[in-house]
Amino acid sequence: MKVNEFDYDLPENLIAQTPLKNRSESRLLVLDKETGDITHTKFYNILDYLNKGDVLVINDTKVIPARLIGEKEDTKAHIELLLLKNTHGDIWECLSRPQKRLHLNTIVSFGNGLLKAQVIEIKEDGLVLVKLLYQGILMEILDKLGKMPLPPYIKEELKDNDRYQTVYAKNIGSAAAPTAGLHFTEELLTKIREKGVEVVPVTLHVGLGTFRPVMEETIEEHKMHSEYYVLNEESANSLEKARLEGRRIIAVGTTSTRTLETIMQEHKKFVPCSGNTSIFIYPGYKFLAINGLITNFHLPKSTLIMLVSALAGKENIMRAYKEAVEKEYRFFSFGDAMFIK
Repeated sequence: MKVNEFDYDLPENLIAQTPLKNRSESRLLVLDKETGDITHTKFYNILDYLNKGDVLVINDTKVIPARLIGEKEDTKAHIELLLLKNTHGDIWECLSRPQKRLHLNTIVSFGNGLLKAQVIEIKEDGLVLVKLLYQGILMEILDKLGKMPLPPYIKEELKDNDRYQTVYAKNIGSAAAPTAGLHFTEELLTKIREKGVEVVPVTLHVGLGTFRPVMEETIEEHKMHSEYYVLNEESANSLEKARLEGRRIIAVGTTSTRTLETIMQEHKKFVPCSGNTSIFIYPGYKFLAINGLITNFHLPKSTLIMLVSALAGKENIMRAYKEAVEKEYRFFSFGDAMFIK
């Protein structure tokens, strides 16, 4: 299948640069995956589309202020690192820019030496492995020195770092937000629970696998990077009970979806587990875990638009995106939402 089949025209002014003042007032496009019918509403009306007994699965990962701007100790050349994944101890996989200035044992200094990174391996695609050198608590240092790793299409500076976190963010470890969850407020989640909908957390730490562009001509050639996930015992029990009873499981975001589908592929049921997933979902995939999906509008030719096309059908998705463009929805991380039911 050609990657170009998932391209669409998007005027630049529709790429949302800042979050809305009220998270739940974003617009919501509801797409019926069986009929292709489209409804336009507001996100706070998601309540009308959820039923008692449904399970809503959220990704409770928390974004690290992982973008670090520093300089090489020897030449003072400007270097930017994006911490992607803690492999073990103080060893991190990073995206580096410009990579050509980095060599084995290069030391990059941040905050006048408050934090240093020593290069221990040069990989492909701008990736490097570094050992972080510091005294004290790393997350406190990152809070002080790091910036939120906003995607490159967002040019505006983020005034409040919490707006790139979900209200339920808990487990530190992501290099990008699970943005479908940004639309929920505490108040809306309370109303959802009061309606009898179970809200169940999973954790997937978002890394390069989610937002790396597809450079290949055909989908099948693309390789996903792996991302770490955890499903705890309480969540696994809730999900397995719902599955056996035939209740709807609705994922909030493609990250929750990939976690659940990975677990079902490997275990054929929901069990407490953790591991790394590099699952790549595109049309032709048979879903084993979810019945519905709350998601944002994704970049042209991205793995994410391929995932939603697998769930709702490529024709339905491309038609819905065309209509969203015509009606001037806001796109991408800080944009509006879609519910595929």
